[in-house]
Amino acid sequence: MVFTAVYLLCFVLLLVGAFSLMAQGFRSAAGPRRHPEAPEPGELVMVVDLSRERLEQLYQQSS
Repeated sequence: MVFTAVYLLCFVLLLVGAFSLMAQGFRSAAGPRRHPEAPEPGELVMVVDLSRERLEQLYQQSS
């Protein structure tokens, strides 16, 4: 009888924990959030162009 009670208690705790994690995941995915390092609208950012054509131009300029 004690084994059954302990088993059911552990099962209920795991079940509550699983639903709690699921609910937390749903709440965090509810709305789009900005990444902390994302640039503000209108802010200038540095871009690195690694296209094949640009790399070939740079290689030809250096030789």
